[in-house]
Amino acid sequence: MGVTSDVRVAAAIGQQRIWQAALTEALSRMTPSAGGGQVDLAFLFASAAYAEEFPHLVAAARRAVGARLLVGCSGQGVIGPGREVEGEPALAILATALPDAALRAVRLTQGTLERCRTRGHWYETTGVAPADLTAWILFADPFTFDADGLLTAWADAYPGIPVVGGLASGEFRLRRTHVFLDEQVYDQGAVALALGGPYEIRTIVSQGCTPIGEPWTITGAAGNVIEMIARRPAYQVLRDTIDALPADVRLRARGNLFVGLAIDERRERWRRGDFLIRNFLAADAQAGTLTVGAIPRVGQTVQFQLRDREAADEDLRALLDAATADLGAREAIAALLCSCNGRGIGLFGTPNHDAQAVADRLGPVPLAGFFCNGEVGPVGSRNFLHGYTASIPLLVRRDPAPA
Repeated sequence: MGVTSDVRVAAAIGQQRIWQAALTEALSRMTPSAGGGQVDLAFLFASAAYAEEFPHLVAAARRAVGARLLVGCSGQGVIGPGREVEGEPALAILATALPDAALRAVRLTQGTLERCRTRGHWYETTGVAPADLTAWILFADPFTFDADGLLTAWADAYPGIPVVGGLASGEFRLRRTHVFLDEQVYDQGAVALALGGPYEIRTIVSQGCTPIGEPWTITGAAGNVIEMIARRPAYQVLRDTIDALPADVRLRARGNLFVGLAIDERRERWRRGDFLIRNFLAADAQAGTLTVGAIPRVGQTVQFQLRDREAADEDLRALLDAATADLGAREAIAALLCSCNGRGIGLFGTPNHDAQAVADRLGPVPLAGFFCNGEVGPVGSRNFLHGYTASIPLLVRRDPAPA
């Protein structure tokens, strides 16, 4: 394990047809810890190709790294330091020794979500109160668990606390994924890790878009339909925005347009990361309306967005640069990378894009992750479920409290 002060951390990926060989390979790539000692937390992400052997794999991985807690899930592909493996048998491990960390892992089911109707119910069920934590890390099955519902409930129970992670993936036609907790494997529900103590999460949520045109104010909306923008028909504002683009950008925008809805209206200037990106569901030229995959509100700022491989690359690298600047002298202890299964080679045309971008900007930070069926991360102070996104939680030490 690499050593940062008294924190020890290591990550690696193993790619072999047999899970035992993949685990052995990953462990061999993890530098032995200086002085030994207990591993407080391990993350494990494993290819769905190993699904029938998951109970043995998960238990063996936890024992091999000596982790007090282990959380993770299955993936259509897995991610390690600088490397992504899609559609092939592989696993990725991140192991950490975090002195004085407050860590608590819980399993959640759809029944849990339906029973917990108040803040008190959530505190009793999870054993975690807002004062006890700085972030939640969540891995959930997309077919049996309402992650959006959980984020809504936790917005009340844990206000201002970031929730990061992703929805497990696997062989889609089987509609079956798995989540891991210690040595247990579940094909329903979710696992969540509460992080506290002297550590926090710095989040990067790259939604893969670049803004086009100008920010505007919504002046008419009903349900998920934007009727008027700046007192003009919304469709016409979109049409004029596209027509004003340079010819090459206008060509890129064909079939790749999205809408960005500002989360915090108090900003004087809008930057990447200030907008929640959502799909256009319909555009009605006759009615002049735009139907979107969100609930816009009158007075909200809107800016149209372009998403393609060039925009996604630009967005991720710009947000990584901003995170590096924000961190200043602090270093990332470790990182998770929860990347949409619509990214990867299918979007960028080459392997390892997101993992390599993290390595290029942040250096050799230990990293593990997977390709998701949906990504979880905050925009502004609110947590959302995303698509086509790279959600990257960076584990860092908390800034010392001012004297």
